[in-house]
Amino acid sequence: MRLTLISFLSLLPWPVVYSGQIPVVDGVIGGVPGPDSNFVELLAVPQVVDVVTTPGKLRVVENSGICETTPHVFQASGYGDLTATESLWFWYFESRKSPETAPLVLWLNGGPGSSSMIGLLQEHGPCRITNDSTSVTLNPFSWNNEANVLYIDQPVGVGFSHGDLNVGTSEEAAADVWTFLQIFLSDSRFAHLRFQKLGLWTESYGGHYGPTFAAYFLTQNEAISRRQITGIPLNLQVLGIGDGLTNPLIQYPGYITYAGHNPYHPLVTEDVIAAANVSWTTPVTGCKDLIVACNGINGTNAICSSAQSFCNNNILSPLAGNWDVYYVLTQNPDPYPPEIATYLNAVASQIGGEVTWTQSSNAVYRNFSKTGDWMRNSAPDLEFVIDSGIRTIIYDGGADYILNHYGVEAMVNNLQTIYSDLFKRQKFETFKVAGQETGIYKNAGRFSYVRIFGAGHEVPAYKYGNLAYGQAAAQFFTQIMRDESLSST
Repeated sequence: MRLTLISFLSLLPWPVVYSGQIPVVDGVIGGVPGPDSNFVELLAVPQVVDVVTTPGKLRVVENSGICETTPHVFQASGYGDLTATESLWFWYFESRKSPETAPLVLWLNGGPGSSSMIGLLQEHGPCRITNDSTSVTLNPFSWNNEANVLYIDQPVGVGFSHGDLNVGTSEEAAADVWTFLQIFLSDSRFAHLRFQKLGLWTESYGGHYGPTFAAYFLTQNEAISRRQITGIPLNLQVLGIGDGLTNPLIQYPGYITYAGHNPYHPLVTEDVIAAANVSWTTPVTGCKDLIVACNGINGTNAICSSAQSFCNNNILSPLAGNWDVYYVLTQNPDPYPPEIATYLNAVASQIGGEVTWTQSSNAVYRNFSKTGDWMRNSAPDLEFVIDSGIRTIIYDGGADYILNHYGVEAMVNNLQTIYSDLFKRQKFETFKVAGQETGIYKNAGRFSYVRIFGAGHEVPAYKYGNLAYGQAAAQFFTQIMRDESLSST
């Protein structure tokens, strides 16, 4: 079937001051665009793209030679066409070791609306972007040392993905990724992977995506086993969430604490912190009560969207001060990690990209802001996944403000799972990598938590002490994927 995309909508990037996964709307980090917002949603670019879609199938470029240059390591990139007008972009890298038996790992970045090429090029892919943003270098600590890794730009409209923008909730996104995986695992080139262990790893808004997607996958598997639906069961055995937004009610006080008492320096003055505290505690109209109302029995999209707007206007955004919200050791603008758009658009034709790549989709983000998905609590799904026996790790970086360790650890301590009592009784241990003290961790049954010292929001993008970039993250990734509890080396 032939699809003509006339005047395809290319998206403006968000302001360069905050070069991360969460947008700035009229100066507010994670704000909600209003009817009079200056937030530039779409830029129409006069161009015509002829795309031959194959609904229900993949369109693939094999072994492009881009990024992964390790001899004899297979890679593939291209599209899974969900429908004639909805195509999700993927980039797959075979494991450098025993790919025929290595697990399959699915990586998703957050936003909502950000491309998973962030994780690929800035964090843990086979190659890392260089400081000039025009080239890459081979990554010795790539996660495909141990696993077959699949990066997906989702929802539709994100990164190289294109088509109708129908997704505005984590549940809708989960359904599309399930459909994509059904297509991917039905393809003869990848069908063998349906029998491998599957790990779902994600970060940032992945605190929503991870629990919601994993719970959806398990529910679909059960429906297949009951013959209520047909499909390929996903062999999900691992969930990893880095610096994630999961339970806003429990996590938002962490902004107030971190702004004044993080391990490095205060982010703002005491009067700004005091004002944020008032915004949190004010009855009915304050942030806390708005989040409660959002998640109550009478919660609506409008209530949840209002909660996101108020809380991020009055707490999240002002408490950041002029420090980089993803790495508080630097002030704005922070040039690290280097931008990746220049490189990706230079190689797009070689890897099968069909549209101009942009890091984040303002249109997708706006769809999510309208539903208030941001403020909904994903912890019940996380508890369900953990109690279903899925090995789960929550990790974060000590220098990240935007989803800081005070909030993440409070969320973890608030969980009610089969391992929660044991977890609370455990004391933190030092996480060593090659003898270097690089964090603290706890294990409880099949659940683990680790905080990496000195790391920002994208934990694998950073190094600490005498370690290399991504070395600490590679250790906890490898241990968890091998079905081991965390331990020092």
